[in-house]
Amino acid sequence: MLGTILLIVVVLLLIGAIPSWPHSRSWGYAPSGVLGTILIIVLILLLMGRL
Repeated sequence: MLGTILLIVVVLLLIGAIPSWPHSRSWGYAPSGVLGTILIIVLILLLMGRL
């Protein structure tokens, strides 16, 4: 249950980090890249049954 909630929160953060606003265009894809890495780690932990 906690893993599912965590996965949903990370996916929402990943979508929210896409640089679409004028003030965040200069950031590039660094925020979404970090969140994407976290998402991959969480998915691997879920698939291994450790989370």
